Amino acid sequence: MASIISTVSQPASQSASRPRNRSRSGRRSNSPLLGSGAVATARQALEEIAEGEIGPHIGVAAVSPNVATHRFEADVPGYPGWEWNAVVACATGSSWVTVNEVALVPANDALQAPDWVPYSERLRPGDLGPGDVMEPAPDDHRLTDDSFDKDAVTFVGRETARYLTSTGLEEAKQRWRTGDFGPTSEFAELAAMHCRTCAFYIPMGHPLGENFGVCANEYSADGHLVASSYGCGAHSETKVAGSDLGDAENLYDDEQPVF
Repeated sequence: MASIISTVSQPASQSASRPRNRSRSGRRSNSPLLGSGAVATARQALEEIAEGEIGPHIGVAAVSPNVATHRFEADVPGYPGWEWNAVVACATGSSWVTVNEVALVPANDALQAPDWVPYSERLRPGDLGPGDVMEPAPDDHRLTDDSFDKDAVTFVGRETARYLTSTGLEEAKQRWRTGDFGPTSEFAELAAMHCRTCAFYIPMGHPLGENFGVCANEYSADGHLVASSYGCGAHSETKVAGSDLGDAENLYDDEQPVF
């Protein structure tokens, strides 16, 4: 909320002028800017622009010998944790307090809008939906136009207008290694065996190499690219301990009454 400049002024006290031989500390402690008159002046100025009642006075801070800021609680919808501030001033030797500025400002625990993020940087992985289009940035470091670039990832017999760079490939590998189908995932950490020894694991060739492959098990990560060090409970060599119930005799349902 924008601040508002005010010209409200009134004497902080109607008492007789004080002696001139006060000490520096005395002048500071008895400053019209800090007294009840200044609080009333600040509150009056805020009431002229506030939507609703002004809350209790919660503090004052001296900005300079002639300027102070009075703080009041605020109860404004949509602004939790904010407070009203009124900046007051008083000329040296005067008892008249003038309101310079009033504003609704955020306190330390106030709800505030997040920092501005340019539109070009707001897209996050997973935001692209069906029918959406996304053009690569002109300076996208994951792509190159030159197939002869030493960082270009090329394939024999395959021509494209642009080529993946080795940097883009390494970034993808890092995401896959640390993602849901990498060795640090919960599935992999609880698995007894890894994908590299599983019949359902189809290793990838160039340029990924055999450290990545595709899962062909419909009950697991079917169709997903997985790290060879990934694992799950549906490994092709998984054995489940047999039950001894088949050898038991005189089986009966012990949850039904026996008469």
